[in-house]
Amino acid sequence: MADLEEVLPALAAEMAERTDRGDVANYIPQLGKIDPQRFGIAVALTDGRVVAAGDADETFSIQSISKMFTLTLALGKVGDALWRRVGREPSGNPFNSIVQLENEQGIPRNPFINAGAIVVTDVLLAGHQPREAIGEILRFAQFLADDDTIIVDREVAASEQATGFRNVALANYMKAFGNLQHAPELALGVYYHHCAIAMSCRQLAMSGRFLAHGGRNPATGHSVVSAERARRILALMLTCGHYDGSGDFAFRVGIPAKSGVGGGILGIVPGVASIAVWSPGLNENGNSRLGSIALEKLARAMNWSVFAP
Repeated sequence: MADLEEVLPALAAEMAERTDRGDVANYIPQLGKIDPQRFGIAVALTDGRVVAAGDADETFSIQSISKMFTLTLALGKVGDALWRRVGREPSGNPFNSIVQLENEQGIPRNPFINAGAIVVTDVLLAGHQPREAIGEILRFAQFLADDDTIIVDREVAASEQATGFRNVALANYMKAFGNLQHAPELALGVYYHHCAIAMSCRQLAMSGRFLAHGGRNPATGHSVVSAERARRILALMLTCGHYDGSGDFAFRVGIPAKSGVGGGILGIVPGVASIAVWSPGLNENGNSRLGSIALEKLARAMNWSVFAP
């Protein structure tokens, strides 16, 4: 097996030279301002070491990676009752598809597409004001990363709120089918804010350690979720974490991972490591183009596919 201390800098140098970087998510104006030349990667190993390269300490909008945090919190609140309102199947459609939602009577296909994440957010709103729900999600991210400097980028949240017309349609559609319990604008407000959490690759990799360690924080040994729940979250990340590109990512990279249109990807190698990579340019499915390539190369170099013998 290769030496991670050598692999990551070489990978960052290779990615810096590439010109096929994809396109930034300019449909969210604030994200359209990000320099597509950025690339960072960090690996938090279960033995406590963190190895990083490139722009690993520059913060970026994690966007849909926050759906891993909200799913974990919602399962903690309502358990398997969540699955009465959200499915567990890959969508096979773009992350903001309305057609599929109509065909399936307002039940989103999984918790990682936009509609599913809005329902999960609605679950977290129960008994809370929106500000309290946002605070709970942010504190959970800070707790997992062991870093209370993590913030919500309010400019990104405002930018999403000003342009999120399709998300408004999804939320209203689900409200019409009785699958939102709060006013759509309240669920959407919390949704936009948790998607606007800003983290660096180093912080994001740290936040995923519990999933790489059977639900436990390896630094303290304390349980965040049960081992069974950690496995189930990882299963959903593998099958649904890259929208309608999830199958191809599993085929090429072979690890559970969740992407975001800010260009970040959080990948988990069970029992070994939590990996965060960031490159703002996206492919046709809305996933980081160079981030996906880098993870494929890393998994091959370290023999980290979950399908490896």
